[in-house]
Amino acid sequence: MAESKRRGEDAGDERLDEDAIVDDVADDDATSAEDEEPVSRGGTATRKRARAESTEGRKTRKDTERIGIFARIARFFREVVAELRKVIWPTRKELLTYTAVVVTFVAVMLAIVGGLDYGFAKAVLFVFGGKS
Repeated sequence: MAESKRRGEDAGDERLDEDAIVDDVADDDATSAEDEEPVSRGGTATRKRARAESTEGRKTRKDTERIGIFARIARFFREVVAELRKVIWPTRKELLTYTAVVVTFVAVMLAIVGGLDYGFAKAVLFVFGGKS
């Protein structure tokens, strides 16, 4: 306070101005959180979207009890067909290429495992003295 008096300023006035600014900012934040829709930052979901999604997919027990077993089975098959329509099916050329890659990979792995099995079997017979 002595330094502020030397400079000709009142320290109390500075504190009041800073407190007023901080209070104004806090008031703005409080009203914006209540009045406006929350802003999505960095992949964070908004409150409005979270509420809508949480109640959207929720079904009560009464809704599922009203639908009969055959209606549920029919709905299941309709949904399966709808999902299969979304699938990107490979062309014949892609299918043959992928099949050849898989068959080649399986054959190579079979040869490696078969070779290791044969080698370990011979090693065990050599160590433990089996008839060869």
